[in-house]
Amino acid sequence: MPKEYRTIQEVAGPLMLVRDVENVAYDELAEIELFSGEKRRCKVLEINEGNALVQLFENSTGINLSNSKVRFLGRSMELGVSEDMLGRVFDGLGRPIDGGPDILPDHRADINGLPMNPAARNYPQEFIQTGVSAIDGLNTLVRGQKLPIFSASGLPHAQLAAQIARQAKVRGTNDPFVVVFAAMGITFEESNFFVESFKETGAIDRTVMFVNLANDPAVERIATPRMALTAAEYLAFEKNYHVLVILTDITNYADALREVSAARKEVPGRRGYPGYMYTDLAQMYERAGRQKGKTGSITMIPILSMPEDDKTHPIPDLTGYITEGQIILSRELYRKNISPPIDVLPSLSRLKDKGIGEGRTRADHAATMNQLFAAYSRGKDAKELMVVLGEAALTEIDKLYATFADAFETEYVSQGYDSNRDIEETLDLGWKLLSILPRSELKRINDKFLDQYYGKV
Repeated sequence: MPKEYRTIQEVAGPLMLVRDVENVAYDELAEIELFSGEKRRCKVLEINEGNALVQLFENSTGINLSNSKVRFLGRSMELGVSEDMLGRVFDGLGRPIDGGPDILPDHRADINGLPMNPAARNYPQEFIQTGVSAIDGLNTLVRGQKLPIFSASGLPHAQLAAQIARQAKVRGTNDPFVVVFAAMGITFEESNFFVESFKETGAIDRTVMFVNLANDPAVERIATPRMALTAAEYLAFEKNYHVLVILTDITNYADALREVSAARKEVPGRRGYPGYMYTDLAQMYERAGRQKGKTGSITMIPILSMPEDDKTHPIPDLTGYITEGQIILSRELYRKNISPPIDVLPSLSRLKDKGIGEGRTRADHAATMNQLFAAYSRGKDAKELMVVLGEAALTEIDKLYATFADAFETEYVSQGYDSNRDIEETLDLGWKLLSILPRSELKRINDKFLDQYYGKV
């Protein structure tokens, strides 16, 4: 039986100080019992000479210092994992909120997980077809990769995330992805959008959802992605599923980290975020990947809304260092009704060349991808020149490039959120658009591919 303490000295916001404790460890779970018999959960943040600083998961209202009891449970926070989690919706602390029964777990796993040994990692390489041309054709996602979506306030990242979750599959297998979806600090409307979107298409049966709403405690928000990743590790490395983890919104997570750090009176770093934010994010992101000897995998798409549309803000900045690229959504394209408004030029998938080509997608993929990038870039330059100097100042070839840029945005990038294009359709569409330009301009494509596809698709 855990020892009880009645030595609560002080409560400040989400923090509580308990004096004269023995054999209590960092990150240990504890339970407060109020005079009324109500119980609340908390965890140990700091131990100093017999004093424990404890962080509450619920609010501190109604805690009476003299007649409330604290029990330290001797274990860190755990999640009961089982295949029965598929099709279920949980709160940020792993409790069912869909009206269904509690899960009977196979076992209980520590939510902090263990870092994956770099020597045990397999290189991410199989092509993942998301059905979204701007990703599949130009910034290809591969199995085991971490590819974040950088969005901004008001942009439709939720629709894009739901589309990828519904459509993603590994080519060459008929197995769809199992999706582990963690929502942090989102509104009830957004949460409802995801649940309904997955239910409509039947994707909910292969989805595990963890939902922390904006009015839930900030401390719970810090546990939510760890709960999701613990479920993903179980499904991938013990049950051999291909798992796609979608985390939204990392900005809300980092703000919760800052809030708790400020309550602990820690020295702030850039823009008030704690100095250990890089380490904290890395501990989360690095749980994705493939392991040698295991057929399952974890592919991760974290979504973050850049404050003030600023790519240099600490959250996108640090995320960019840890992950393998980024998909950037553009407000300018959104205003033009391009959906999804993916800005392909600053977007990047550092592993795209590992998942494309003969045997994975198609032999002409790499060459057409490079040519589309080059042509779109030149077309945008031509359009900017047209704005400054007028159309009369452009050469005939520049006018063709400007036409190409418009067609590329409206036909290739813009496809709506219900369209699922396979990679052949995406590549053929690329050839159709490149046929706007004279063959002599397509210098990045081998003649054998030009003979095979140019003007024939």
